[in-house]
Amino acid sequence: MDTHAPSPRATDGLTVAPVTRLDDPALRAGLEALLEDAVASGASVGFHAPLDPALNLGFWDEIAADLAGGRLTLLVAHDFNGTVVGCVQLVPSPKQNARHRAEVRKLLVHSAHRRRGVARRLMEELYASARVQGRVVLQLDTLAGDVGEPFYRSTGWTQVGVLPDHTLEADGRYHDTVLFYCRL
Repeated sequence: MDTHAPSPRATDGLTVAPVTRLDDPALRAGLEALLEDAVASGASVGFHAPLDPALNLGFWDEIAADLAGGRLTLLVAHDFNGTVVGCVQLVPSPKQNARHRAEVRKLLVHSAHRRRGVARRLMEELYASARVQGRVVLQLDTLAGDVGEPFYRSTGWTQVGVLPDHTLEADGRYHDTVLFYCRL
């Protein structure tokens, strides 16, 4: 079975498209709300709840600069109302001997839209984008024991190892991170 083949569309009206600029105020507000929701619902995405609005703005400013510089691909999912419900980033390696690989970062799905196929759809589009870019190996990391682990396994990713005490979470404890890769 090809684990990278498109799955049935579980969410009616879902659109996923690449974004090249973050100068649309509605898009920017939707992405900021998405990150705030992810952090508030416990996602380990580099921030602690409650998310400081300045950190949220700064994060998206950095993404805007990386988009302008061609340093990443940002895919955004909208529901039938045009509301931002998810996103994911593909960051190609800048190294000359690594032009065939990229890192997947910040797969976010709004808590009200989880378990509806949004993450799978984002990943399908990410795989297609990676192939067009000539990427054949993808890598990512996720918090050990988090919902991401079984999701990535179910979509064909292979665990490489565990980095102990990789993150300091809001509970004040260090947590392990699981490293994954997949070949397209």
